[in-house]
This record gives sequence, structure tokens and C-alpha cells, in this order.
Amino acid sequence: MLELPIAQTIIRKGDWSGCALRCTLDYAARFLRRKRLSTDCGLSFLVDLPQTTSLDDGDAILLPDRRYVAIVAAREDLFEVRGNLPRLAWHIGNRHTPCQVERDRLLIQRDPVIEHMLEHLGAIVRPTRAAFTPEGGAYGHGRTHSHEHGHTTHAH
Repeated sequence: MLELPIAQTIIRKGDWSGCALRCTLDYAARFLRRKRLSTDCGLSFLVDLPQTTSLDDGDAILLPDRRYVAIVAAREDLFEVRGNLPRLAWHIGNRHTPCQVERDRLLIQRDPVIEHMLEHLGAIVRPTRAAFTPEGGAYGHGRTHSHEHGHTTHAH
């Protein structure tokens, strides 16, 4: 049986440089703790981290042989949202929906319920394909799904 290299170190974007292998992952796949991955050229390796971690486009995984594997955000099916962006962003955030904020648009994962809500609020919502790198929020690096508001009931 072939033993896979085991990577246990993440180096954040801006803290590394040089040549690297590439591993293209969508938003869901960039949230991991222990997982078998393959580079874009087919090199397989195991990621084994002490805790579940959100990887961002431009982060790197350090292999045991000291090679870097650069994380690349894959293009995904998303909705592009245009209109009164501050108001729309508030409603998206109020529903804990991951959102990529840009100067003239918001990007969210495709969800027909959220799409309907946004259109009801006057948004222009169009399907698009793009790399998805939503805001991480104030509760931790990358993901905001498991934060607490200091009370036991969470109703909107």
C-alpha cells in the first residue's frame, strides 16, 4: 500500500512565497481537518490538522518534504447580487449566508429562497461562475457558522 505524505502545517497567504504545486478547491472543500487531497497535477497527500480549519485562496499547505501546495479557490455556481448593497448585505448577513463583498456587487451561493428574498427587496440577482471567497466575519478565520450570540435561543 502506498503511504501518502501527511501535511500538518498551514501557512497563511502573504506568509510564504516561491514555487508551489496547486490544489484547486471549492468553498466547501476548503473547510477541513483531516482529508485526502490531490494537487492539480495529481499528487495525493493527507491533510491532518489539530482542528477544523478554513483555507483561503492563496494559503499554502506545507508537505513533509518542504514543498508548498498553494490553495486556489475554484470557480463555482453563484449568484451575483446588485442593487442597494448595504441594505442587501445586511439581509444576507442576518441570515448567516456566506457573502463575498465587492465594490459593485455581492456574491453568494445559489439558494432559491435567498434569491427570492433579495428580488423582493429590489435586488438584481443573476447566476454567475466565480471563485468564492466570502468574508470571514468577526468570530474566527474564514467561517462564521458556529458562533454564539450569548444566549441559548437563536431566532430570526
